[in-house]
Amino acid sequence: MRGVPRWFAVLCVVAFAVAVCAFSLHRTFAPASSKSQLLRAELPGDAVSSPIAPDLNDSFGDGTPDFLRLADSADRRAFRGWFTLLAESQYYKHKLPAEIDDCAALLRYSYREALRQHDTAWLNAMSLPVPPRFGEIRQYHYPHTLLGADIFRVRDGSFQGDDVSDGAFAEFADAKTLWRDDTYSVGRNLERARPGDLLFFRQTEESTTYHAMIFLGQSQLEPGPEQYFIYHTGPQGKSPGEIRRLTMSELMNFPDARWRPVASNPAFLGVSRWNILRGDQ
Repeated sequence: MRGVPRWFAVLCVVAFAVAVCAFSLHRTFAPASSKSQLLRAELPGDAVSSPIAPDLNDSFGDGTPDFLRLADSADRRAFRGWFTLLAESQYYKHKLPAEIDDCAALLRYSYREALRQHDTAWLNAMSLPVPPRFGEIRQYHYPHTLLGADIFRVRDGSFQGDDVSDGAFAEFADAKTLWRDDTYSVGRNLERARPGDLLFFRQTEESTTYHAMIFLGQSQLEPGPEQYFIYHTGPQGKSPGEIRRLTMSELMNFPDARWRPVASNPAFLGVSRWNILRGDQ
């Protein structure tokens, strides 16, 4: 330090200490989404040996890690509200988002957007037909998760640490995969369905064609006691298909008996609930 004034050396030490303290405070009080980004940035290929090891438990053994599950009941209610509002809103649109081209795409779109941060820019872009009546999900915001944007489980089995980066999760999942790997059964009785739950169908035991519907409960856009279901038909011949919304009565008496959600229908796989809502009984 010869030739350097003592006051300058002291100033440098103080500045360094202030910088270290500021970084520590930022890490401590950063919002949950920012912490997820920091954690993801520090997560090497071997997740277990991370300097800040995330919770990689899978309490239910269903393949969904606990860090994705919405642990707070308020967050679960908010998710159901956003998910059903987003799905029902598509019914009123003259032009659907390009990605919504079948029943599974409607589920993926509504799920992903429900988990986003719904700030002013997002609300302006969405142009929702009614203002939302529920709060924000606080635990995390898509795509700021340890899995990034790959939030759909696409492989059987319980969650393992390597699944963070080995292809067990993806941005895309078809109806069969969503039923098998991202949701769990709550039975074949519609009385157990809650808004945001799903109905799955399979045409025959040999068929690879699966179909999904969303139970909306009461409409958020048309006040009244009626209970609704919504789904995308998928392509029909040369037509790209469409969004349909049916009342409980209309669905129970649907002309094609394969799509009636009754216990006597072998094509009906039952009512399913998203894995991230486990504990929301």
